Amino acid sequence: MLRQPVVAGQFYEEDEKALLKQIEDCFLSRFGPQSLPEKRDKNKEVFSAIVPHAGYMASGPCAAWVYKEIGESKFPDCYVILGTHHTGLGRTSVMTDDWKTPLGIVKTDKVFAEALLESSDISNERLAHENEHSIEVQLPFLQFVSKDNINDLRIVPIIVSHDISCDEIAESIKKTAELTKTKICVIASSDFTHYGYSYAYVPFSHSIKENLYKLDGKAIEYIKKLDISGFSNYLSETGATICGSAPITTMMHYSRLIGAKNARLLKYYCSGDVFKDYNTSVGYAGIVVDKIS
Repeated sequence: MLRQPVVAGQFYEEDEKALLKQIEDCFLSRFGPQSLPEKRDKNKEVFSAIVPHAGYMASGPCAAWVYKEIGESKFPDCYVILGTHHTGLGRTSVMTDDWKTPLGIVKTDKVFAEALLESSDISNERLAHENEHSIEVQLPFLQFVSKDNINDLRIVPIIVSHDISCDEIAESIKKTAELTKTKICVIASSDFTHYGYSYAYVPFSHSIKENLYKLDGKAIEYIKKLDISGFSNYLSETGATICGSAPITTMMHYSRLIGAKNARLLKYYCSGDVFKDYNTSVGYAGIVVDKIS
């Protein structure tokens, strides 16, 4: 079976040519890196990353910062994509189906996915994946920056919920990569603070932009240090509405397990910067782990 796109025509263009142009525009945007990915450097490697997952008009340029790094780095055997559990349906689960986008089919690494299922408590139910956009929106970007290796592009799509601890998920991913001898890049799909009455989160009403940057900025500082307990405590203290906190935490655990000590912020801005309205605004951060000890 194929997992059909559910947000094409909403979060991104559903026509192939229009989508390619939209992705190019994200790279060239004033909020983006302002250049397309160049030739791969086999001495560069992205081990893990955090990428936003909103509509491309808003978060696409931020995502482009990460995908430029990925596109210019060593090509892994597969990308393990940790999706946010927005719908609340189902539980932590990996899908073994291939995924369709307007740019073609993205194949799932079935050997890795099945090995992960055998060695962990992660489910393979479809429910959590059916109407969830956080993994889907990453795929056209991955296809775009993998043109030179498109036939070898593989993913392992995992919706991360709260039924399994993030450290257990990270350990299972690492052990499966070792067992299957698979070089992986782990991508956590998450936006940052959702501010406004529509999100039921209005901790301040003055200097909104400055306070949003400060609120997300401190969370990012914990992530940059891969300080898992600091990040968790900060979320508890502030109630910051970072929707993919579980994927982010899993990514930090994985990064620690492979020997990383820090992450690198590539870009941060919020939707208020794009639409010039901070009364309802979402933060976006592009972060990579590209060094291990």
